[in-house]
Amino acid sequence: MNTQQIFRVLRFCGVLFVFAGVFLASPRADAVEVPITRAQPKLQTVPLIITGQDKKPHKFTVELARTHREQEIGEMFRTHIPEDSGMLFVFPQLQESAMWMRNTLVSLDVVFIDETNSIHAIEERTIPLSEGIISSYGAVRAVLELPAGTAERLGVVVGDHVASPALPLGPS
Repeated sequence: MNTQQIFRVLRFCGVLFVFAGVFLASPRADAVEVPITRAQPKLQTVPLIITGQDKKPHKFTVELARTHREQEIGEMFRTHIPEDSGMLFVFPQLQESAMWMRNTLVSLDVVFIDETNSIHAIEERTIPLSEGIISSYGAVRAVLELPAGTAERLGVVVGDHVASPALPLGPS
């Protein structure tokens, strides 16, 4: 193995560790995990704007997943995500994010947002129902899920700015 392959393996192991901690830890030691078998009701929505390098704003109305359970369910079992909508996951503190597409029937663009509300990474056109890890590859403040192809269609790239009343204004 060369050095680059070793770093990939180590990074993957770190992502699995974070993933296990996020998804296997229960908020209460005596809590019983209820299986996720259907889509959650539509969540509260907030406006969100992505501003690209060309200063052109792209406006969205996104659902806000605030609680651990809302974030755990996310877009699972939904059969359609309308254009210019999505779901925003805001974390209480910076963290490495590891997501998957379990029970998610539609492909998504997953946008990772850093502490300055800039796009840190984008995973485009995720594979529905995949349990492969989708990593932020670094600490992020939030994750935005959009319909697959949105980033390409609008020219959204790493470094673009994200604004929403749901996001803190400055660095954490």
